[in-house]
Amino acid sequence: MNKKLIAIDLDGTTLNNNSEISQETINVIQKVISKGNMVNIVTGRPPRLVEHLYNQLGFNNPMITFNGSLGYNPASVWSEAYQYNIDKNIVFELLNKSEEIGINLMTVEGKDLFLANKSADESVGFFPTNLSKDEIISKDTLTENPICLTLHVDKQKKETFINYVKQNYGDILEVSPWGGKDPIIEVAAKGVSKVTGIKKLVNYYGIKQNDVIAFGDEFNDESMIKYAGLGVAMKNGQPKIKEIADDITKFDNNHNGLAEYLKEYFKI
Repeated sequence: MNKKLIAIDLDGTTLNNNSEISQETINVIQKVISKGNMVNIVTGRPPRLVEHLYNQLGFNNPMITFNGSLGYNPASVWSEAYQYNIDKNIVFELLNKSEEIGINLMTVEGKDLFLANKSADESVGFFPTNLSKDEIISKDTLTENPICLTLHVDKQKKETFINYVKQNYGDILEVSPWGGKDPIIEVAAKGVSKVTGIKKLVNYYGIKQNDVIAFGDEFNDESMIKYAGLGVAMKNGQPKIKEIADDITKFDNNHNGLAEYLKEYFKI
């Protein structure tokens, strides 16, 4: 069997619903690596919410974050490291129109950057609740181009916001509404997806596309599940993702679905 590159999503895939990695999953992934395969994290999360999991897995290899917008190796220098940024002036332009286009909260993030326009109340989730002055977006604090913007918008103005960004920045920015009850929208560089990062990994490792195995559960995993030689949807995955996948795990993310699949595939 050729050496494989296994691209693993985190939430709903490698992690259980409590955002934890089981010891069984860690053990199986280490065994897969010991057979000469590569296992890389490919996630929508920012680095600040990934590095503790990366360390738990005992990795020292590159990882892809922000849905493909940032690729780097937390353990050392990576020759293929890259990032796709958003012009910081766009942040100020959007915030100046907050009322008109319905922006309640905005965070701007980069590899080592995390700022917000104001503190959130506890009910919103994900957004920071206690900000110091140097964590609030201003001309003084936002001195570099961010990688990703995450916004909480007025429900009634969600489409207004999406249309505004598409009309004014549609050629350079991608707008991705999150699933779920809250009107949360992510904005990133146009044309970037998890496959952007996987192609870098394929090139770096010198392997064929056919030797890529990708695991995911959500809409942001669609590109890599389609691209991989073997695209595997989690049992708990979105129906659309299961539809396009080559295979589906027997168990969900709360019952080591990823680990059980790898054990069977690699005969561990």
